[in-house]
Amino acid sequence: MNRYPLWKYVVIAIAVAIGFLYTLPNFFPEVPAVQVSSSRTGVRLDESLLSNVEEALRGAQIPYRGATLDATGVKVRFDDADTQIKAKDALAQKLGPSYIVALNLLSSSPRWLASIGALPMYLGLDLRGGVHFLLQVDMKAALDKAGDRYVTDLRSLMRSERIQYSGIARDAVGVQLRFRDEAERNRALAVIDRTYPDLLARDQAGPDGEFRAVAQLKPEAQKRIQDGAVQQNIQILRNRVNELGVAEPIIQQQGAERVVVQLPGVQDTARAKDILGRTATLEIRMVNEDPGALEQAQAGQVPLGSDLFNDRNGAPVLVRRQVVLTGDRINDAQSGFDQRNNEPAVHVSLDGVGARIFKEVTRENVGKRMAILLVEKSRTEVITAPVIREEIGGGRVQISGRMSTREANDISLLMRAGALAAPMEIVEERTIGPSLGAENIDKGFSSVLWGFVVLAAFICAYYVLMGVISTISLTINLLLLVSILSMLQATLTLPGIAAIALTLGMAIDANVLINERIREELRWGATPHAAIQAGYERAWNTILDSNITTLIAGVALFLFGTGPVKGFAVVHCIGIMTSMFSAVFISRGIVAVVYGGRKKLDRISIGQIWRPASTTATAAKG
Repeated sequence: MNRYPLWKYVVIAIAVAIGFLYTLPNFFPEVPAVQVSSSRTGVRLDESLLSNVEEALRGAQIPYRGATLDATGVKVRFDDADTQIKAKDALAQKLGPSYIVALNLLSSSPRWLASIGALPMYLGLDLRGGVHFLLQVDMKAALDKAGDRYVTDLRSLMRSERIQYSGIARDAVGVQLRFRDEAERNRALAVIDRTYPDLLARDQAGPDGEFRAVAQLKPEAQKRIQDGAVQQNIQILRNRVNELGVAEPIIQQQGAERVVVQLPGVQDTARAKDILGRTATLEIRMVNEDPGALEQAQAGQVPLGSDLFNDRNGAPVLVRRQVVLTGDRINDAQSGFDQRNNEPAVHVSLDGVGARIFKEVTRENVGKRMAILLVEKSRTEVITAPVIREEIGGGRVQISGRMSTREANDISLLMRAGALAAPMEIVEERTIGPSLGAENIDKGFSSVLWGFVVLAAFICAYYVLMGVISTISLTINLLLLVSILSMLQATLTLPGIAAIALTLGMAIDANVLINERIREELRWGATPHAAIQAGYERAWNTILDSNITTLIAGVALFLFGTGPVKGFAVVHCIGIMTSMFSAVFISRGIVAVVYGGRKKLDRISIGQIWRPASTTATAAKG
């Protein structure tokens, strides 16, 4: 008799129950929703925010299906997209700039499922629609930016240590310092080594008896700066995406120098591209007002230490190269209007250090012009160059000058999110519409459904009752696979659907091996009970070997693949493990239920069994 221990039935029952519960949320359709989250650090997400959201919706007489509060903010569900858009506008007006109100799609599954952590899988960009960017970080620019910072730092260091020098400038390899005295150069080398461990300082021969020193970044410091530039860019991209109001974006590093950005539901590609790719930062410099300097620059001879730019009216402005203040000192930036001229403006708040520097500079340069520049990858523009009338304290700066309301919003957004540590170039771009995503979902699930139906029909026709048992175990395998992906909150993509279809085809292979082994045992004269026992035991080694080799290939795809290949590998590897469990453990339990209770078993419903000719002849002779 084929008995199965009670504990194994308990394990099967628990596995099937958990699989059913965690698969169930995927059958509920997504409904339009609005997601409210914080746009600034320090803004609390608590029950009071939930109450404010519900009160705003009731005040605007907008019906909603339910509102919930979680770690990411408040999520409100609606019956249709029109109500969703009205609610977004009403909430954005009511809550103000401290909160981000984004459109989203949420599952309509019951709350009791969410309370036990049963959530649906996320849908990837190819199923949901949106935009995909692959961005390349300019590593050379990151190092150049670090070198520019050290020019200012070393100048301040020389002054604080009272070391006399004749000049400091960037060169091809680092920062070059010039001295008239060897003793001063040696003092500078010692001070740089002590103060900046990331710099390698050495002496350098100069013309006409001039003493020089060169300070350049050590190789390990360069590697750290480059790695830090990628991570800082990723963080800043997240801030910018949050400002755009995109729900559930995917921003992750790919390789050493690239970043993948996926924005579900975004269809305005030009707007997203402009915000993500811009490297805008703020610089404050003094205007060079030396007599004849501007005319000399316009004639093609720009004075040393100065740059010639145009303001928004097209007028030339000669600014000194030394940066007084950068956008790194910005705490906050909000778009608004200039109270005197009623023109769009950006109101900037500086941190403590920035406020002190700005106060000192304005105090020392009353009556002179100060230029505020917007620096981007391809251009530098003078936004405004006003005359300093008096000392400006408090760390509040207003930037205005022939800008539109949209441009003021964009500039304030970029300043709040921060400047990229290094420029980034979009090397790949894809846009997938929501209708195409819906079509991908339909085709993908249809392929899985029809693949399953054809497999089930074939296996049932060929192995009869044992084929039905194999189909049941295959169904449970699919149930367990989807439930594990839901528990992991995996993102389902088209390659993932392909991996599910492939897993079903491979899973049935284990059942075929078991059934053929049972047939072989019956063919050689074994009793039905002995054939079942031997069939499962002797097929196990073959099943294990074939699945381990396939699992190794899946792990290799995961380790060395990127993007869709890695997603395919994850589903593939999980499917291999669930197929082994269902084909051997679960199907064995079902067979024990069907045949195990019979003391005398005459035959097994496993299809036509062809015995060897010699066995048939011997049986006939007997």
